[in-house]
Amino acid sequence: RDPDELRVETPFERLTYDEAIEILQKEGHDISWGDDFGAPHERALSEHVGDFVFVTHWPAKIKAFYMAATDDGMYAKCGDLIAPEGYGELIGGSERSTDLDLITKRLEAEGADVDEYGWYLDLRRYGSVPHSGFGLGMERFISYICKLDHVRDAVPFPRLPNRVRP
Repeated sequence: RDPDELRVETPFERLTYDEAIEILQKEGHDISWGDDFGAPHERALSEHVGDFVFVTHWPAKIKAFYMAATDDGMYAKCGDLIAPEGYGELIGGSERSTDLDLITKRLEAEGADVDEYGWYLDLRRYGSVPHSGFGLGMERFISYICKLDHVRDAVPFPRLPNRVRP
């Protein structure tokens, strides 16, 4: 990529999950409220906006157990940054839940063995503070910067049908 192509204008467009679902449905995508997005949905949203776009307020039920929820429990306090040109989600972030009971209920609802998360629950039990976090998908970021055709071309040891181990 030309360095000038990497200059971005902020702030990025923001859509709530509900707005994104409405856009996708109007554009003919077979998607319902509560469904997660796949590559075609992410591409369509970035094309609709014409640039990077944050999608916020996802349904709590499809997000990770550690994400804080709105007071009504319907939405996660989170956002995903979707890159243009079909490169997909680059960043996922959220406010982290500090409510031990809610975290335990989410784990149970997902069918997880709560005992295996004892270490995580102890972090919340013994001194958690309100905090947030995010993850940057390095391979997708490299794919975007280098204009690679597929994310696996940015993975040092990709898993392929003929190679499961590095």
